[in-house]
Amino acid sequence: VQLQASGGGLVQAGGSLRLSCAASGRTVSSYGMGWFRQAPGKEREFVAAISWTGGNTYYADSVKGRFTISRDNAKNMVYLQMKSLKAEDTAVYYCAAKRSELRRVYDYWGQGTLVTVSS
Repeated sequence: VQLQASGGGLVQAGGSLRLSCAASGRTVSSYGMGWFRQAPGKEREFVAAISWTGGNTYYADSVKGRFTISRDNAKNMVYLQMKSLKAEDTAVYYCAAKRSELRRVYDYWGQGTLVTVSS
């Protein structure tokens, strides 16, 4: 499975961005999918996750109410809608996939897309 994240860029605080993650190589419709981020000088952290059906979503407290994860299994795509962006959201965002939602470890990672929020 290859994952390609896109949609990052420079945005002012309070603005919005939508990240996309395109999966290829095989369908990820049965995979759990997630978004993570890594800010400069910090460790990678969990942002959001979604079950294979899309029926269950999970968020880090820092983004709850501002970010929305979604997926389109027909297109093999996962999205992260980000609103009310803050300077502390600045980071490289990675999408990831795991073969089973029961797994704690993600098996596949994309290359990341940079989000810069100016204050």
